Amino acid sequence: MTDQQHGARRPVVLAPGAGRAYPLGRGTAVFKADGAETAGRYSISEWWLDPHTPGPGPHSHPEDDVFYVLEGTMSVCVGGEWVDATTGSFVLVPGGVVHDFENRTGERCGALNVSAPGDFEQHMPGISDWFVNRAVPG
Repeated sequence: MTDQQHGARRPVVLAPGAGRAYPLGRGTAVFKADGAETAGRYSISEWWLDPHTPGPGPHSHPEDDVFYVLEGTMSVCVGGEWVDATTGSFVLVPGGVVHDFENRTGERCGALNVSAPGDFEQHMPGISDWFVNRAVPG
């Protein structure tokens, strides 16, 4: 296939921790690829939460949300049921399903997040501001 058939997208190679970082008060979201990098097909990011950090609250959106826990235990609520997802756990939240996530433990946690379709990053400045403005002391 030619670059034309791929929409002239280029490979993305990032060092550990690299990407577009958004502060979340008591955590950070680091976007690895979104929008232009994926032709809007998906968005991939890491979400890191400090100990005892609440999430965004129950919400839904049309995109599927996939969480793969990289470290610690992330509590994820899917359709009203909370699950403590430990390192290596996988959670798929279909678009339109109410969900939430938070860190209820005394250890940092992190998850790889895939949102499909993509272009999620355009919402991150507002999401970052929201998290920062409601951050609770550790």
